[in-house]
Amino acid sequence: MNSDLTPEQISAYQENGYIVIENFLTPEELDFWRKSVDEAVAQRADRKLADGRMREGDSYYDKVFIQRINLWNDHEGMRKLMLDPRLGKMATQLAGVDGIRIWHDQALIKQPWGNPTGWHLDNPYWSFSSRQSISIWVALDDATLENGCLYFIPGSYKTATWDNVGIGKNIGDLFKHYTEWGKMKAVSAPMKAGSCSFHNGLTAHGALANMTPGFRRAMTCAYMPDGSTFNGQQNILPPDEFAKLKIGDVLENDVLNPLIYHVSKPYVTAEA
Repeated sequence: MNSDLTPEQISAYQENGYIVIENFLTPEELDFWRKSVDEAVAQRADRKLADGRMREGDSYYDKVFIQRINLWNDHEGMRKLMLDPRLGKMATQLAGVDGIRIWHDQALIKQPWGNPTGWHLDNPYWSFSSRQSISIWVALDDATLENGCLYFIPGSYKTATWDNVGIGKNIGDLFKHYTEWGKMKAVSAPMKAGSCSFHNGLTAHGALANMTPGFRRAMTCAYMPDGSTFNGQQNILPPDEFAKLKIGDVLENDVLNPLIYHVSKPYVTAEA
C-alpha cells in the first residue's frame, strides 16, 4: 500500500480539499479489496445497512449507485480492510487532526447506465459537524470520464456551510445555495483501479452518469476526527444509540466508531 504521504501532498490536500493518489494499492491488494467488497455486497442482498433499516428500491437515488453501508460490521474481510491503521494515519495527516474514527464505510457501485451523482457535500448528512472530516474513495475499477469518475470544486470546503441538497435529478441544485461555486471550474478525477482519493467532508463533489455497459465499483470510508460531538442528526446511528445522545455529547463509542489511528498511539490496532 502506497500510504506514505509527502509534505507536498498534504499541502495540496489542505489547499484544494481533495487529493488523488495513484497506484495506492498493489495488484495483490486490489484483488483482495475487490473480492472482499463483492462478497460483502452480495451477502447484504438488498439491505443498505445490516439491520435492514434501509433497503434498495427503485428511486432515482437507487439508480445513481448501489450503496451498502458499514460492511466492516458484518464481513471479516471488510473489517480487516477498514480497521487498517495505515488508512487512519493518512486521514489524520491530511486532515491535520490528532486522531481518526470510522464514521461509516460505503460500497458505491455505479451500475451500467447509472444516473449522475448530483453535486453535494458529505458532512451535512452526518451526526457530527467538522471542518476536518475526511473520506477515502478507492477505485476498484478504472473510474473514467465515461463511467462516472468523481469531479471536485477545488477549495470549496473553505467557504462551505452546512447547507446541502439531496442527490436528485437536478445535478446542479447545490449551486442554488452556493452561487459562487457555480462560476468555478470543476476538476475531473479519473483514476486507474487501485488508485484512491481523499476529500474533505465539505468539498463539493459529484459524478456524471455511467455511459457504459460495465460497473464502476468504488469502496469508500468516511472518517470522524476524534473528539467530535453529536449534532442532533441520526444518520446511520442505531435507534438505541441515537436515543441516548444529547447534542454536544462526544461520539466515542468504540464499537460503533472505532478509533483506528491516534498520534499518541501510533501502533493502535482498532478492535470493535
